[in-house]
Amino acid sequence: MFEFFQSLADWYMQHMNYYTITLLMAIESSFVPLPSEVVIPPAIWKALKTGELNVYLVVVFATIGAVFGALFNYVMARWLGRVIVYSFAESKVGKLFLLNQAKVEHAEAYFNRHGKSSTFIGRLIPGVRHLISIPAGLAKMNIKQFVLYTAIGSGIWHIILASLSYYLYSQQDMLMKYMHELSYIFLVCGVLFVTYLIWKYKRKKE
Repeated sequence: MFEFFQSLADWYMQHMNYYTITLLMAIESSFVPLPSEVVIPPAIWKALKTGELNVYLVVVFATIGAVFGALFNYVMARWLGRVIVYSFAESKVGKLFLLNQAKVEHAEAYFNRHGKSSTFIGRLIPGVRHLISIPAGLAKMNIKQFVLYTAIGSGIWHIILASLSYYLYSQQDMLMKYMHELSYIFLVCGVLFVTYLIWKYKRKKE
């Protein structure tokens, strides 16, 4: 799986344009765990560095892709139904894409708690963002409302990512100056995260 995403990232860097941005964001918005953080920031940096892309159009095409990907989840869930969706999540193919029944249940519970607005709010929450369209499809949510809320939520998230990328680009000198210190910070964060995962795993075993 890691090799696949590494190859995909290399391909994206070599073929970065509005079409590939739309394609990868559609993938990100489906059940494939491709983070938008590896799609939008490089595109924003390229826009600022070379002028070959437009910052605003990057956000627009990223949002279009996100809507298409979410629609794929929505239509599949609405057409296949809950039993098949949950069976797929627990299948070998589903687990290959880091899916499981608990994740789908979490997304469905979130949708049930917050109703239709969850397709807007959920686009801003990691872990829920790319799965919230599944319970919307299972609930047969009005497709026009679904597209509208998804577009608004995705657009806001992409604007946040683009703004952060723009700020970081303007601070390159500072980043280079403190890169050594930052590398230690990232290392410590990584160790703490792994420690947390191990603790969580052992706690489940008890």
